Amino acid sequence: MTTRTIAAIVALLLLQGCSSAPRFEKHFGASVRANLAAQTVDPHAAANTNPASGIDGPAALAAHERYQQSFVQPDSGAKAPLLNTLGNGQ
Repeated sequence: MTTRTIAAIVALLLLQGCSSAPRFEKHFGASVRANLAAQTVDPHAAANTNPASGIDGPAALAAHERYQQSFVQPDSGAKAPLLNTLGNGQ
């Protein structure tokens, strides 16, 4: 086979990939949009002007401060894990 024939075959094989692209482009991003929609609890939540019900401000602030302090000063109640020593013949 000549170099031209080989080059023509390679070019045709490369162009074949372009012919199947529109089939994939039609649904491009559909799975991402479906996943985002599935994770949205209330799509109109931003338009809600009622305040959120639940924990009050001082309690939320105290909980947040305890959370922040847990990284600075670990809980004193947390101790080393207990090991099961019953099976070692003692």
